[in-house]
Amino acid sequence: MAATELRGVVGPGPAAIAAPGGGGTGPPVVGGGGGGRGDSGPGSGAALGTVTAAAAAAAAGGPGPGAGGVAAAGPAPAPPAGGSGGSGAGGSGSGSAREGWLFKWTNYIKGYQRRWFVLSNGLLSYYRSKAEMRHTCRGTINLATANITVEDSCNFIISNGGAQTYHLKASSEVERQRWVTALELAKAKAVKMLAESDESGDEESVSQTDKTELQNTLRTLSSKVEDLTTCNDLIAKHGTALQRSLSELEALRLPAESNEKIKQVNERATLFRITSNAMINACRDFLMLAQTHSKKWQKSLQYERDQRIRLEETLEQLAKQHNHLERAFRGATVLPANTPGSAGSGKDQCCSGKGDMSDEDDENEFFDAPEIITMPENLGHKRTGSNISGASSDISLDEQYKHQLEETKKEKRTRIPYKPNYSLNLWSIMKNCIGKELSKIPMPVNFNEPLSMLQRLTEDLEYHELLDRAAKCENSLEQLCYVAAFTVSSYSTTVFRTSKPFNPLLGETFELDRLEENGYRSLCEQVSHHPPAAAHHAESKNGWTLRQEIKITSKFRGKYLSIMPLGSIHCIFHATGHHYTWKKVTTTVHNIIVGKLWIDQSGEIDIVNHKTGDKCNLKFVPYSYFSRDVARKVTGEVTDPSGKVHFALLGTWDEKMDCFKVQPVVGENGGDARQRGHEAEESRVMLWKRNPLPKNAENMYYFSELALTLNAWESGTAPTDSRLRPDQRLMENGRWDEANAEKQRLEEKQRLSRKKREAEAMKATEDGTPYDPYKALWFERKKDPVTKELTHIYRGGYWECKEKQDWTSCPDIF
Repeated sequence: MAATELRGVVGPGPAAIAAPGGGGTGPPVVGGGGGGRGDSGPGSGAALGTVTAAAAAAAAGGPGPGAGGVAAAGPAPAPPAGGSGGSGAGGSGSGSAREGWLFKWTNYIKGYQRRWFVLSNGLLSYYRSKAEMRHTCRGTINLATANITVEDSCNFIISNGGAQTYHLKASSEVERQRWVTALELAKAKAVKMLAESDESGDEESVSQTDKTELQNTLRTLSSKVEDLTTCNDLIAKHGTALQRSLSELEALRLPAESNEKIKQVNERATLFRITSNAMINACRDFLMLAQTHSKKWQKSLQYERDQRIRLEETLEQLAKQHNHLERAFRGATVLPANTPGSAGSGKDQCCSGKGDMSDEDDENEFFDAPEIITMPENLGHKRTGSNISGASSDISLDEQYKHQLEETKKEKRTRIPYKPNYSLNLWSIMKNCIGKELSKIPMPVNFNEPLSMLQRLTEDLEYHELLDRAAKCENSLEQLCYVAAFTVSSYSTTVFRTSKPFNPLLGETFELDRLEENGYRSLCEQVSHHPPAAAHHAESKNGWTLRQEIKITSKFRGKYLSIMPLGSIHCIFHATGHHYTWKKVTTTVHNIIVGKLWIDQSGEIDIVNHKTGDKCNLKFVPYSYFSRDVARKVTGEVTDPSGKVHFALLGTWDEKMDCFKVQPVVGENGGDARQRGHEAEESRVMLWKRNPLPKNAENMYYFSELALTLNAWESGTAPTDSRLRPDQRLMENGRWDEANAEKQRLEEKQRLSRKKREAEAMKATEDGTPYDPYKALWFERKKDPVTKELTHIYRGGYWECKEKQDWTSCPDIF
């Protein structure tokens, strides 16, 4: 999951070590218990206090400005050219004490970067630009608990005891002194306000609305107490008259029995008056207490509100920093291997390392890495033995699937083991990462579903009959309508699927042979791991071929994760030679940190017929709380090469798509106009409708009927097939504890294979011998003749090898 950022980039050491800039003797080094990075990507838009910063740094626990280490030799990185190191004081309308440009140390790759700093209300916040102040805060430090240290003429450090440390540089000594003076004044004021708030009710923290409500409540209480006082006076007055009458009765000569009764009534009247006096006194005391403690109650309420907001912001910050720390670790492990002479396979790692270390890169890879997470202790099951590699050799496919082989060939399975009800606490996972060796901590399968990304890619063929119908169309525009419906149908399986598929291992494959049942067969292969990329080829005896290469990139924004598939999808119809291409839209997963996960699709798709020039533009409307449109709406238009609209498409990506034939009518001025709605309704044709989910789908990861069959065991598949992946099979059977152990072993095996390839490439470079980088087994990377993009295209041979059961060329990845 989650999908979360954590950026712990190498930063400068303490003042005791050679500090960056200003003639320092060495570059910054990795410290011991350094503070969390502030340049960790977009924040929540609000300045975070000490609680957020401390919690974020504690969760990071990784490289950063720290208290230990030895300065390395070499000159300090120079600040970037251009721009001023600082600008004038506040008073520009923002209410800040001071704001302007300063240079902030980020990491070894970027060195000092210019950032816009704002000092306000005892908080120092910074942004990448002044315009970013409206929506994103990069980091905040509370001056009330911070130390300000001047290093040299232009450099100074702000640290709050190790949790956060900012190494800053001004453009001149005068500018540096202005900032230091403003910071010292702000710190003194913040300390004074903090002390006063601890001793007083802190009326300033109470909003005007809350004050009005409080005054109205006290006014009502006072009115009620006055009413009670009036009643008490009346009770006392009438009680005295009653007792006087009773005394007069006692003076009369009445029987002894009557005198006893009168005496009892007199005593009860006295008790009644005493009780009423006690009641009114208690009410008066309550009013005095309410008036005395109302400010403290209001402050406590405001404090709890602030704490809740800070905790939400802390969770967001932790999520972002979590993924950045993992990225920084990957960059740290890859970069040393990429010496200037390491060509070939080292190229991809170099590019990956650059992206990992750069604080300017907000993009994330959405795959099994956050590999820095361990299983929490409170999941109700323990991890397996420590000798994972040794134990894994005994793990094989479950016998039940071998026994079901013959049944699988005849009848597809309709259910899988129900998903175990294991709770998962994000914070418990993050805190268990602190102090651990990041490469040894796998992402738990709790975030996954028992399918790989290759199998999810194959799910695009669930509504293959749309392409079968399209292949029979004689009119190219009608054919394009069915292709558009097929494009939309591939998203229908995602509406409830919030779990993450397994990231395929490099060289992993998945075949789906439905030639006899449905007339098509499909093959996928993981052709790259950094960045993750999968190639897919499907062919049908009904007259069409579908091929694609999809790379996944993502951006995490605290509350949501945007997943952007890159690459073109090709559909070729054999009879006519019509060749269609399109790209996928952005998928957004909302409520990553708090709340129930939900998925939305947004963007536009242009489907182009490269033979005729026909086009279809599909618009996926993003969900809006304020919109009156139906949720998940998709609209489209099919046009000829001249731009004339022939068909209009309307529907939702999770339910159905309809087609309307557009007949131009003469407008008022003699020109063409669109067909009226009621007239277009007569030409409505339903192109596609979603199949209902299987019974009890909510207990089976919301799999469709096709998805339930994808991981069913089959004989004769390649040894690299996803069905044979042991951790995925164990997870499907509910044995998550063993699945996590297997997953860790497989990922470690993949790392060793990558390091071996890098070593071979380096040795070949040193010896001057040619070395071929990693190549996919069943796909060949070459330029696409239509789109002119470099892509992996099926080279053939897989089905022939399956028929012969000759898998000698397959790598050992499991």
